[in-house]
Amino acid sequence: MVMHFDANRVLVNIRKAATDDLLDRFAVYDAGMEPEALGLIEKELHDRGVTAAQIADHRARMENQVLRRADGTGVKCSFCRRPAVRQGWGWHWVWGKLPLFPRPLAWCAQHAPSS
Repeated sequence: MVMHFDANRVLVNIRKAATDDLLDRFAVYDAGMEPEALGLIEKELHDRGVTAAQIADHRARMENQVLRRADGTGVKCSFCRRPAVRQGWGWHWVWGKLPLFPRPLAWCAQHAPSS
């Protein structure tokens, strides 16, 4: 099945997103995105007053922290949309009460375990 790029739908999503989320999309998840979407994100960031220098600074800062797959795409946290900074093993929980089986997890800075 071929996916059709819907610029209007993407634009609505971009305008609802927080600036930090847009910076992550543009600087971390860019390898897996449509070029048209990246252009819309960049324009929205500039419309919000984010400079090219701030975007470059975010990209450089994240480059040293974020986990990437072999194809260059950023790894997302298993618990939110932020970029993952650590990977490890954790439990798959059923109903939040019963650990069922171990599975690989990725954590952003906020969700990373302390140890």
